[in-house]
Amino acid sequence: MGNLVTKIKRFLSNKNTVTIICVVAGILVLYIGYNWRVKSATQPTTIPYAKNALPSRHIITSDDIGFMEVSSSVINKSANMVKTANQLIGKEVMYGTTIPQNSFFYNEAITTSESQPDNVIADIEDGYTLFPLSVDLHTTYGNSIYPGNYIDLWFKGVDDYRKLIYTNLIRSIKVLDVRDNQGQSVFETSSEKRTPAELLFAVPDDMYSLLRKAQYIGNVEIIPVPRNKNYTANPGETEVASEYVKEFILSKAAVIPDEQISTQTNQNNNNNQSNDDTIDESSQDD
Repeated sequence: MGNLVTKIKRFLSNKNTVTIICVVAGILVLYIGYNWRVKSATQPTTIPYAKNALPSRHIITSDDIGFMEVSSSVINKSANMVKTANQLIGKEVMYGTTIPQNSFFYNEAITTSESQPDNVIADIEDGYTLFPLSVDLHTTYGNSIYPGNYIDLWFKGVDDYRKLIYTNLIRSIKVLDVRDNQGQSVFETSSEKRTPAELLFAVPDDMYSLLRKAQYIGNVEIIPVPRNKNYTANPGETEVASEYVKEFILSKAAVIPDEQISTQTNQNNNNNQSNDDTIDESSQDD
């Protein structure tokens, strides 16, 4: 037994022997690691795909989802790929997106219904009114104004001295949606081209009244003017940009004294009631 131990010690103390052992061990490690990596990369994984083409705003159900096996390397290359059906059912296809048939699902192509433009319109805050502005392909700069953009509205008209007025009227107003002449969202789908016919905004009631009065003056244009991405990324308060134009518009419209009419009507009703009481008392005296 002692001789065997001595021989092993001598064998291991030989530098050439140690070198050979290290080389063999290194080769084994590389071989095992390589095989593990290859197996992991090629191991099939089941992921969902779209059985049919899914249009914008489509609510995804289990009937829309098929499953296929792909190698793990395909999934690893795309962190945004949806890997389970539970992440899809009940979600909606993103506004302005169409998921092609047999395509995988990606996170940027699906959303919840609360973030869709129609729901944004339905949830306009109290004290705000929906304002539509008629446009065309030219005034939208070749369909370059998108929902979510913050833009300006400029005023073009002629004053009482027949001089041109052309200036910013509303600053930093958010575009809720872009619609065609059928009331369909222009950017709802990428599978067909739609021509813009109106921009939709939500504005405070007093601003809505101002814009409507401007439209009815005659020989007046409200012109959408897009701004750069920083203007949208850091929007300011939506406000009237020109008090001069505001006063000019208001000077062309009659002031309806609603409160005075209401007060006067109430006073007349009270006076009539008093007269009726006097007549009744006189009748009783007789």
